[in-house]
Amino acid sequence: MSRYQRFFVPGGTYFFTVVAYHRRPILTTACGRQFLREAIRTVRTTHPFELFATVLLADHWHLVMELPPEDADYSLRLRKIKSEFTGSWLAAGLPEAVVTPSQRKRGERGIWQPRFWEHTVRDEEDLERCVDYIHWNPRKHQCVNRISDYQWSTFHRLVAEGQYEIGWGGTLPTSLKDTEEDWGEP
Repeated sequence: MSRYQRFFVPGGTYFFTVVAYHRRPILTTACGRQFLREAIRTVRTTHPFELFATVLLADHWHLVMELPPEDADYSLRLRKIKSEFTGSWLAAGLPEAVVTPSQRKRGERGIWQPRFWEHTVRDEEDLERCVDYIHWNPRKHQCVNRISDYQWSTFHRLVAEGQYEIGWGGTLPTSLKDTEEDWGEP
């Protein structure tokens, strides 16, 4: 069995990829967006964090999360967000994918993949690369031809804050050209 080693930095900034079970396209549905927004809001009340950047695609979610000083428990936050979302999804009578008997015995449901991909942001340049990747992702997956046409990301907020030009992303961003990292995607 694989051994997963996570790197925990109190007050750290982290990039995550969280995937729907069997890559089911449930996350950008009206219910998916609503339940995720509510789950984030609920978890933040007891376990604060800043959502620095995010993009929601039909079958996966990328985000950059900043934790408060002295706190490194991002796993708890992601587990709670996934649990809140799952509870809302099932309470609404929406379908889940079939899981194996072993998974069912462990309490896993057919909404989210059991794990997530994590990357600890090392510095400002790394943060820029992570945020660029998030905003480039809808183009990478051919959801849009222009980044500004994609509505389920923080791109427009960062344009309003002066971090991006509205026409950004016409070509592969320079920050991503030399990367070999898979960013948690197959």
